[in-house]
Amino acid sequence: MAQERESPFKDKNYNLIAVLQQSLENIWMVDSYAKDAEAQGDEELARWLRAIKENNQKAGEQGKKLLYERLRSEQ
Repeated sequence: MAQERESPFKDKNYNLIAVLQQSLENIWMVDSYAKDAEAQGDEELARWLRAIKENNQKAGEQGKKLLYERLRSEQ
């Protein structure tokens, strides 16, 4: 069983920022995988990867909005 890592910071927004960053990185990564699949003629895989990309885009937008609202309310 993998050992769970503890958040290095106890700031309530740290995990939100980390997940937001990962979602935004995944958009770029999954997009390149979809292009690879298309180049290899695997449209089924490319469609699936584009759906994953869309989910990450939605999560990224939601995360940015949530972070904005939290930071704004703390001022």
